[in-house]
Amino acid sequence: MPDEERWLVVHGRRWRRTDPSLPADVVEALTSHLGKGRSGVRAGKKAGDDERVTASRRRVGLAKAGLGERGPYWWDGPEAARLARARDALRELEVLDEHASPG
Repeated sequence: MPDEERWLVVHGRRWRRTDPSLPADVVEALTSHLGKGRSGVRAGKKAGDDERVTASRRRVGLAKAGLGERGPYWWDGPEAARLARARDALRELEVLDEHASPG
């Protein structure tokens, strides 16, 4: 597999691409959680709310790991294990939503 399929270069910095073998619905859900987490980090920093920043960073980390952008390189593992890791991350993120306080 060529490097272009594994890495995205932005302003000279290399970022790991999302695992292309993941189903679109899983990628969509994880990407939504990633956006929610990034928004929470931004809002938490603006408000000086360290707990919110920490919780939001956890959400970002789980989403990125599920997408294959963090943790073991997705191209080194079997597809079934990668899908299981993505679904596990998604379940953890859904549990976070269940325990989140309203507002």
